Parts: sequence; structure tokens; C-alpha cells
Amino acid sequence: MNGLALLDYASVLVFALTGALVASRAQLDLVGFAFIACLTAVGGGTVRDLLLNRHPVFWVGQPDYILIGTGAAVLVFLTAHLVESRYNWLIWLDSFALSIAVAAGTGVALSLGQSGTIVVLMGICTGCLGGLMRDVVCNEVPLVLKQGELYVSCAFTGAMTAVVVHRLGFDELITLGACALVCWALRAGSLLFGWKLPVYKSRPPRT
Repeated sequence: MNGLALLDYASVLVFALTGALVASRAQLDLVGFAFIACLTAVGGGTVRDLLLNRHPVFWVGQPDYILIGTGAAVLVFLTAHLVESRYNWLIWLDSFALSIAVAAGTGVALSLGQSGTIVVLMGICTGCLGGLMRDVVCNEVPLVLKQGELYVSCAFTGAMTAVVVHRLGFDELITLGACALVCWALRAGSLLFGWKLPVYKSRPPRT
């Protein structure tokens, strides 16, 4: 199993856990848990593969990804009631899933010889779209769109780091490791220290 496949497996597992935690907050049944977990787990990677014309889509070629997502859903369904603050678990697991998925997306695009712009966009797409789908379907405020919060900007910076490190001639392990580390460090800083981007505030028109 190559490094990119390992990254996909890791991101699927952790994103599936976040999807199941959101399903627990929405008080869904077991089928709902499995659906939301798998949607979150493979959503970003599916869009990535379709945009890159990569066939088959990663989870179609390897259905084990869906089994992992379903297994994560069952685990959370049976244990979520033991967790005191599911939201805290959600945001921290999501931060790890984001950084792993961004690295996976950039790694796939780099392996296909895509330009730097496409590499960055695929990293953002892979890292952000699954969680966005999860939150929209479960009627949660998307973490991606929370006011001023560092999220897409973390994915962007991590993916840009991968492009720069790759062009400096470093190997895949260092390139994708740097991508994941930078992405997670920014996201963790946002959660721990309240790092935010400035937000637009409208002003009344002059009379």
C-alpha cells in the first residue's frame, strides 16, 4: 500500500468519526449514522477524483473505504453517549481529518503532474467539501463558514506549503508531512488561541 492510499484511509476514518458525531448530535438512527459518516468520509475525495478525471473514484475501486466509514459509524453509535462534550471531540477530530485530507488531495494532484494552482485547489477540495456536506445535510452551521474562523485558509496554506516544498526537490513524505503539519498547526491555533481572519462589516451609506 502506497503513502497516498494510507492518507486516504486515514482521512476516511477520521472524517467518518466526525460525521457520526454530527449524526449523534442530530439524533439519527444507525442508517443515518452510516450515511452521514460515509458522506463525510468520501465526499471531498470523490469531488477531487471526478474533477481530476481519475477513474475509478477511489472508493469505487476500493470499497473498503465504505466499510471503514460504516464501521466508524457503528462505533460512534454505540459509544457517543459516553462522551461528555461531543462538540469538542468533533472540532478536534475534524482538525486532524482536515490536515490529513488536504495532504491526500495535494498528493494525488502532484502525482498526476498537475500545476501548482490545481494542486492547491484539490487540497482544499479534498479537505473541506466532505465536512461541508456533513454540516449542511445535518443542518449544522458549517465549520468551513464560521465567521472569521481559520478553516479553508488552513487548507490553502497547507496545500501551498506542499507545492513549495515539492518544488524545492523534497520527497513525497516530507512534502505531504509539511502540508499536514502546517494545516493542522493553523487550525489548532484557531481553536486554542482564537486566531481569526477579519470579517466584512457593512457601514451605513453616507447621506
